[in-house]
Amino acid sequence: MTERQVRRLLVKLRRMGDKAVIHALRGQPSNQRFLAATEEQAVGILGGPLYQGLGPTLAAEYLRKKHNLTVSKETLRQWMVKAGLWKARPERQIEVHVWRARRSQLGELIQWDTSEHDWLEGRGEKIYLISMIDDATSRLFARFVGHDSTEQNMRVLWAYLERFGRPLGFYTDKAALFQTAPKSKRDELEVKDRPELPPTQIGRALRELNIVWMAAHSPQAKGRVERQFRTAQDRLVKGMRIAGINTMEEANAYLDAEFLPWWNQTLAVTPANAGDAHRTLDKDYELAAILSHVEQRSVANDYTVRYEGRIYQIDRKDICAGLRGSSIRVEKRLGGSIALRFQDRYLQLELCQPATKPAAAKPAASKTRKPAPKPANTPWKTFDLRKTPKIWQAAKGSGAKPED
Repeated sequence: MTERQVRRLLVKLRRMGDKAVIHALRGQPSNQRFLAATEEQAVGILGGPLYQGLGPTLAAEYLRKKHNLTVSKETLRQWMVKAGLWKARPERQIEVHVWRARRSQLGELIQWDTSEHDWLEGRGEKIYLISMIDDATSRLFARFVGHDSTEQNMRVLWAYLERFGRPLGFYTDKAALFQTAPKSKRDELEVKDRPELPPTQIGRALRELNIVWMAAHSPQAKGRVERQFRTAQDRLVKGMRIAGINTMEEANAYLDAEFLPWWNQTLAVTPANAGDAHRTLDKDYELAAILSHVEQRSVANDYTVRYEGRIYQIDRKDICAGLRGSSIRVEKRLGGSIALRFQDRYLQLELCQPATKPAAAKPAASKTRKPAPKPANTPWKTFDLRKTPKIWQAAKGSGAKPED
């Protein structure tokens, strides 16, 4: 307490005795108390369908920004509990996992994952959120995509690399996009004895970019990106609902304009080391070639390459010694184009049109007559010897002359 406050209390003590230490407003309503009309207005706004499910913290922000009502989150929580808009949850004992310190520098480790959530709450197509969050600073980069496929993940990776550069490592789960699943039967070789499997397309691309890939053995191991999804599934979903977002393009625009700036300004932290571990993209790293679907094919004797049921002819000026019969790299770019690379150079190619096969001639009609169909009732089935005429009667009726 200040000296001035102590002097004031001493004067009160001489005049009132021990009651001087009791606050004058004890047992009376606070001078800072909100009016009942303000409480009714706030509860009425939050009770509508637009703000359904908002927590006290997020609700207090929207009341301040949209309705010019400044209420602390704790006061608003009490109002919402009293009105039945929020249920107070008792503290629960949860399983404790070993704490891991953050990386010391920006760009040392990036946690990468995808969330399959009803982001538009049924107002549009199903979309997925791919997030990349820095382990040292919690800086977030994310994009909404139509499918959780290799191509879409490569597009998000491309956008990240162009904006920030190449990090030292990525930390993901063991999804089939990042790791080739071993195919084996029970009671076969142990995992440590199995031969190394070929990398996936994303795994190959990270190797060519000189970026380390690490796999998490549990969701808790990559808890930073998992907790980010939990926050996004609350604030981002409700924010897009209030903004009237119905398409993936609008969702990405809201992500860039509202959510990502709020996250990086509010929740990002300062790393222990102020440096940046991201590396620049020099001319040795061509993203169009690295972030593509790559396969190996053999060059035929006529200098053609077969890929996806099509034949590509190598240009005559690119033919060199050792090309025929050798293995060649085929790159299917994200835009759909095809590129052939032999050793360190690309080859010009042309799609060969398949030769049209002549239509098969119809066989000539056979001149032999088809046998007449047998009648339904054959004569021998209806013949009755007792009802037939005698031989001499049949001969007499025929008009034949008898022989001498």
